Amino acid sequence: MTIITLTTDFGLVDGYVGAVKGVILGIVPDVRLVDLSHDIAPQDVRSAAFVLGRAAPFFPAGSVHLAVVDPGVGGDRRPLLVTTPRASYVGPDNGLFTAALAEEGAQAWELDRPAFWLPEVSHTFHGRDIFAPVAAHRARGVPARELGSLITDPVRLPVISPVRHPDGRVMGQVVYVDRFGNLISNLPAEWVAAGGWRCEIAGQQIGRLGATYASAAPGALVALVGSAGTVEIAVRDGNAATRLGVGIGAPVTLWPAD
Repeated sequence: MTIITLTTDFGLVDGYVGAVKGVILGIVPDVRLVDLSHDIAPQDVRSAAFVLGRAAPFFPAGSVHLAVVDPGVGGDRRPLLVTTPRASYVGPDNGLFTAALAEEGAQAWELDRPAFWLPEVSHTFHGRDIFAPVAAHRARGVPARELGSLITDPVRLPVISPVRHPDGRVMGQVVYVDRFGNLISNLPAEWVAAGGWRCEIAGQQIGRLGATYASAAPGALVALVGSAGTVEIAVRDGNAATRLGVGIGAPVTLWPAD
């Protein structure tokens, strides 16, 4: 059974997610639908790309990932299919699929075959009228070349790389804030695998990296390697983003402890 995942900023109040699922099930009734998130902040393409990029690798080969965070809907941005050796991605060409496009063998296709869309296409709901039917047709095995035309210039979000300094410091920044207020950075675990490290963010210095949230006292700041495989800053039983008053883009510095 093929899986289609859904990642959107639609929320669950207005019925938009239900309409998308209805279109998919009308084309491929036996598909398995998995909600990654519908609580992406409105128009927050970068956070959606992070969520999708972190979750998609855990799905079986052949999965189709439908992502719709689409502030340019109805404009000149292209509808897109990205194929990789393991998965397919359907949604707007606005950087959502940056991680997938970095995979070896990835290809991008402009969705320009209206025969695979709904007969009537709204200017404001391409998630229902273009992306959902294309994802369904892809899940039932329609080749990418029948759904669109190969392109070489899909939109990619800028990749922000951490930096190593000669004095041993490593510097990065917050790239995502989760619903617990944990500040997830782009500093990879392997950079801090050996020895003790101290952390600074928003003018606050944090002691040595902890192993778990529970390694800190209730209400205390803690820096640790999280499940995303990067350094994150948290507050035990609290919200680090609120405590520190920072979010995406905030600088994070680590240096070897004495």
